[in-house]
Amino acid sequence: MKRELESLVTQMHSSGIRYDDAVREFKRQYLREVLIAHRGNQCKAAEELGMHRNTLSRTMAELGLDLAEVRAGLKRPPRSERPVFSAYRLGSRLG
Repeated sequence: MKRELESLVTQMHSSGIRYDDAVREFKRQYLREVLIAHRGNQCKAAEELGMHRNTLSRTMAELGLDLAEVRAGLKRPPRSERPVFSAYRLGSRLG
């Protein structure tokens, strides 16, 4: 992982990304990942991050990280888009 981070930092530096922008994007992606891991639960995410929930909420607002955006990726697809396993269901009913 250290090599991947070093490679990323080298790429960012060579492409002229400013320090402030790099830190902001890192924070945004890191918080998003932790929130996804906790299914959008800010209390659990804040506990893992070692910060107060209000601080997490304020930081999310500063970074433009919308909780609805995080939760949207976690929802189940509508029934019309879910795979149907009718053969499996029929087999379990018959046997």
